[in-house]
Amino acid sequence: MISDFFQNLYHLWIEAAPWLLFGLVIAGLLDALLPQSLLSRWLGKPGFGSILKASLLGTPLPLCSCSVVPAALTIHRGGASRGATVSFLIATPENGADSIALSWPLLGPFLTVVRPLAAILSAIFAGLLAGWGEKREQVRESTTNGDPTPPSEPEDAAPGSSCCDASCGKDTTSGQQSKLARGFHFAFIKLLDDVLFWLLFGVLVAAVLETVFPVGGLGEYGRGPFAMLLALVIGIPMYVCATASTPIAAAMLVVGVSPGTVLVFLLAGPATNLGTLAIVRRELGKRAFRGYLLGILGCSFVMGLLTDWIAALLSIDVASQVGEGSHASLPFWVAQPATWLLTLWILWLIARKLLKKPAIPQPASS
Repeated sequence: MISDFFQNLYHLWIEAAPWLLFGLVIAGLLDALLPQSLLSRWLGKPGFGSILKASLLGTPLPLCSCSVVPAALTIHRGGASRGATVSFLIATPENGADSIALSWPLLGPFLTVVRPLAAILSAIFAGLLAGWGEKREQVRESTTNGDPTPPSEPEDAAPGSSCCDASCGKDTTSGQQSKLARGFHFAFIKLLDDVLFWLLFGVLVAAVLETVFPVGGLGEYGRGPFAMLLALVIGIPMYVCATASTPIAAAMLVVGVSPGTVLVFLLAGPATNLGTLAIVRRELGKRAFRGYLLGILGCSFVMGLLTDWIAALLSIDVASQVGEGSHASLPFWVAQPATWLLTLWILWLIARKLLKKPAIPQPASS
């Protein structure tokens, strides 16, 4: 049993690590090249357009469920509408460059496509519910109080991310290098530090599930509406990021849980936790809170049922796709060095924490 556990753990890590490294690289590039101040300008008007843009912009951004909250509050205080803020708050932690990269080798092509599509749809639905009547409220306020002055850029916006920086003609080669340095510092220090505990936890849980339960052993209990409701009950209060939930979802597929039930867990777990719910209630109000929660609950459940129906209709064996992506597309001479590189980096980060070394300073803005 113990030897099986370590063997499963090794196989999970060797499949996940190269793609996680690739996802972190993409995350660093996105952080360097996409100024947060632009989000506030793009998402300011109430209505479907800003909600749609928020869901699409949030999908690739490398923010987990802990770091998305301050980012969402920053763009909201910078002028983003309530509906767009809720849409961004759901789409961003449910996806991300790192978790999408990890989905391909661990979950297979079917769920790699379905997962971000379902997240975008749930974010749009929740944003529409949260922003219902927001345009009328703004018109009423402007009529009563006169035209309000446009909100200024929040003080806590990311340094070096104002619109002036992009238009003053100061982007030299050294400036671009500085942006890239800050982006990779964010990805490989801050983001990895945020998700590291839960990522390792997720890999361990996945190895335990594959060791304890036989292949397909939960097929009788891991499908249908009751199983999806159970996934919601477990996922909503649970603090687990999209990256960490991916290996757990892969193990659930192997032991027989249906892809629809797995999708419910992937949507509900990363999108919210008790702390996020409290912040949404306090900062965005009752209507946004109800839209946020109802959007996650309703869409996760409906998307789960629809995913199982499509898989059955097209005779897709999702469990057999688990692990296919890593073997099919990465040669050994790429996967092995990437795995060792990420493993050594993670061990170094853990050693610094245990030795209480000071945090690695972020590169200065140019």
